[in-house]
Amino acid sequence: MADNLPLEFDVVVIGTGLPESIIAAACSRSGQRVLHVDSKSYYGGNWASFSFSGLLSWIKENQQKKEVREDSEDWRKLILETEEAIFLNKKDNTIQHIEDICYANQVLTEDVKEAGALRKLSAAEVSDSSEAAQESEKEFLPVESQSLGTESCEISPESIACNDPESTTERKDAEMTSEGENVCDATSDQSALGTGKMENVSTAEVVALKPKKITYTQIVKEGRRFNIDLVSKLLYSRGLLIDLLTKSNVSRYAEFKNVTRILAFREGRVEQVPCSRADVFNSKQLTMVEKRMLMKFLTFCLDYEQHPDEYQDYKEYKFSEYLKTQKLTSNLQHFILHSIAMVSEADSGTIDGLKATKKFLQCLGRYGNTPFLFPLYGQGELPQCFCRMCAVFGGIYCLRHPVQCLVVDKESGRCKAIIDHFGQRISANCFVVEDSYLSEKMCTNVCYRQISRAVLITDQSILKTDSDQQISILTVPPVDLGQPAVRIIELCSSTMTCMRNTYLVHFTCSSNKTAKEDLEPIVQKLFSLNAETERESEKEELEKPRVLWALYFNMRDSSGIDRNSYDSLPSNVYVCSGPDCALGSDYAVKQAETLFQEMFPNEEFCPPPPNPEDIIYDGDGTQSEDPELNNSSNAKTQLLPEQTSHGDGDSCKVSEEHHEE
Repeated sequence: MADNLPLEFDVVVIGTGLPESIIAAACSRSGQRVLHVDSKSYYGGNWASFSFSGLLSWIKENQQKKEVREDSEDWRKLILETEEAIFLNKKDNTIQHIEDICYANQVLTEDVKEAGALRKLSAAEVSDSSEAAQESEKEFLPVESQSLGTESCEISPESIACNDPESTTERKDAEMTSEGENVCDATSDQSALGTGKMENVSTAEVVALKPKKITYTQIVKEGRRFNIDLVSKLLYSRGLLIDLLTKSNVSRYAEFKNVTRILAFREGRVEQVPCSRADVFNSKQLTMVEKRMLMKFLTFCLDYEQHPDEYQDYKEYKFSEYLKTQKLTSNLQHFILHSIAMVSEADSGTIDGLKATKKFLQCLGRYGNTPFLFPLYGQGELPQCFCRMCAVFGGIYCLRHPVQCLVVDKESGRCKAIIDHFGQRISANCFVVEDSYLSEKMCTNVCYRQISRAVLITDQSILKTDSDQQISILTVPPVDLGQPAVRIIELCSSTMTCMRNTYLVHFTCSSNKTAKEDLEPIVQKLFSLNAETERESEKEELEKPRVLWALYFNMRDSSGIDRNSYDSLPSNVYVCSGPDCALGSDYAVKQAETLFQEMFPNEEFCPPPPNPEDIIYDGDGTQSEDPELNNSSNAKTQLLPEQTSHGDGDSCKVSEEHHEE
């Protein structure tokens, strides 16, 4: 039970965001006794993903900002005279200016519910027990061969002692069950219209075969098929996160899909950007001269360090200015700056741009035709994957478990314990705290940035093609130099993040004003916001995808803050930041590794799992043999494409394939 935890650990981690979850997994893997708690009822913090009804609850919770009830102060008796308390925040202040707008038909019956609605977990089920983690540890390695099959890997409640009220495993089962309900309508429409032979089809039949309008009732009913991320990111195929997933074998718990398109917005149009050699030579957007120019420049960027004479005189230039000196057309300059390097036109120098272009090119072709991967079921799966690894190696998890304060020794200035809302004093050697839990008093001198976010549910893709299962990334450059560029990631239903016949579109930029003020002008350029009746009367608006529902909010960016900025921070308390504005998650991985090495300088960070024959079981001593699991110093990481039984198109698993030299 959560109110009867062990009173001594090696590491206490407060918050279940991505960096905290990575640290917890690394600590548990190295043999430390880990307690991982979160005051929220779900994993991930600001890295989480929600079903549609879950997101509506999150919106309501953040809009109301209810005062947290003060608990009994009997716990103060646990603090000695030589100690002092550092109080933690009881409410999250990282989300501001939330506004959700429904543009779809809002005729909603009172009794409509999400399909496959699941029971809530009881308090006893939410409480953590180490027995489940120990059971999971026994099967951790032997199940590897099964997890590489065609079924998706799941984060099971049996392996993590406490899970989300709408647990990941049950949520996926519900989505799988309801997935087929609307398939018949979609396939029958396509079979009638897909042949292109319409001679014998009447006008009435053509109207009847048109895709049905998506209503708000449908969105609510199919809400469990949505997995809506609070933070919008992608994984570079040769980025630090992919390297960590493969090295630690945490990749067995997740599946990924390739991003299929990189788009550019130029002169009011959305175009597909050629990024591979084949794409460049097959492109109809570029002339033969432009194709040669582009290939020559990209070849130079791959080993630009070997040719310093080519850029030495332009090191102080902005990258956009440097591109103008390379005899590139304005068309190519736009593609390279905004869709390949993806750097700021106003702030990024020549070296920054060349590094970003090289990183893009190095990631091409490893797992697909673009440099990026996206995890099935959303970004919120990744913190849970690392939480599972921690639990498997003995970590204890408690959600809905607020911490009252840190107990600090006055003489040494070190934190000795935490006191939770049950009044338990839990001692540890090291403490990891997510930034949002620190009090305003401690953060007086901290200067935070803000991220503007928008999430849209739309009825069509931003760039229509023959396939309706495209995952796209688009950067919209700023109109004025003082404004930020806007990054757009569009997800289709095969990513398991939205219902069939809809798209989930994420907007992200650095904040100048509120999220709606920053992003709505871009939304209006690309999408129709008009109601049904108004839309039918405007031919231009008919060509744009229609927004069915929209959410705007600002999120705190606490990355890049020096620990000296926090007042009276004990030396053995380590602060993790929330999500940053970057496309990838390299900062979170770097931060997690840095903090882990500060705590345990002699330990390896997230080493590969042990060989099966090296595992000593507490039971009958038998071991499962699986030659594929044998670790080797010559391990090669590879992403294996597989057909899944529950998704459209190919999905991928990140795994380690071992070979002999």
